[in-house]
Amino acid sequence: MTVRRMSLPDVRRLLDWAAVEGWNPGLDDAEAFYESDPDGFFLKEVDGTPVAAISVINHTADFAFLGLYIATPQARGKGHGLDVWAAGIAHAGRRTIGLDGVPAQQANYARSGFKLAGKTVRYHGRLDRSAASSVRLAAAQDLDRLCHLDTRACGVSRNRFATRWFSNTQTRMTLSLPEDRGFATYRTCHEGIKIGPFYASSAPEAAALLAAVPQNMATESVYIDIPDTAAPLSALLIERGFTPVFETARMYRPLLPQLPRPAFYATATLELG
Repeated sequence: MTVRRMSLPDVRRLLDWAAVEGWNPGLDDAEAFYESDPDGFFLKEVDGTPVAAISVINHTADFAFLGLYIATPQARGKGHGLDVWAAGIAHAGRRTIGLDGVPAQQANYARSGFKLAGKTVRYHGRLDRSAASSVRLAAAQDLDRLCHLDTRACGVSRNRFATRWFSNTQTRMTLSLPEDRGFATYRTCHEGIKIGPFYASSAPEAAALLAAVPQNMATESVYIDIPDTAAPLSALLIERGFTPVFETARMYRPLLPQLPRPAFYATATLELG
C-alpha cells in the first residue's frame, strides 16, 4: 500500500471519479487544477489499484485549500481516506486550510480542527442571452488585472490557478467588464455549464455578465456556487428563476477572521476555493 503524488493523467482520472460521484467537474479542469500546485495531489494505491485521493493546493505561503477528497466505493470504510488525508494535511504545513464540505461531514472535519465559517449554495437555472456591448471576451493582456480582481474578491492571492483559469479554452471562457467592474468565467461541465469565479461591482454589472453567457453555451443548464455573504447575487438569480440545489459548509483550520466580501461574488470551484 502506497500514498504517492499524482501525475496529470492521474488528476484526469480523479476528475472522472468525481464525475461518477455527481460532482460535475468541468471538461478542461484537470490542467488548471494540476498547474495550481503539482505537488498537492495525493493518491493511495493497494496492489497497484487506486483506492483514495485528495488535493491540498498551496495557493500561498499562508493559505491552502483542500478538495477532491474521495475514495472508490469498494474501498470506503477501510481507512484509506485517512491515509491520503494525512498526506494532504502534511503538504499544507503551517498554512491555514480551507474546504467546502457537505454538511453531513462537518463533525468529521471539526474533529480535525476545522471551524465552520459559513455556507456555499449551488443554484441551478437557465439564462437568457442578450450580450451587452460593455462585456467582452478576456484576452491575454487582461490576465494581470483579472488576477488582481480575483484576489480582491476572494481574499486570497492564487495567481497560479487564476492565470490558467482565466486563459480561455474551447470549453472555458472568461468575460470581462471595463476597468474593475467585474468578470465571470463560464465553463462546460459534464452536465451543463458552471459560472465561477464571478465578480461584479454592482447589480447592473452582475446582470450584464449573466446576460452575456457565451453563445455556444447559451442553451445549457447553468450552475453557480454562491457564498452566503453574497445574498444580493443569490437574489438576482432567484429573480431569474434559479433554485438552490446543493449546499456545502465552508470551513477553515484555523478559523479566518471575518472580512468584508463582495455582494456579487461566486466561488470559482468547490475543489480549489
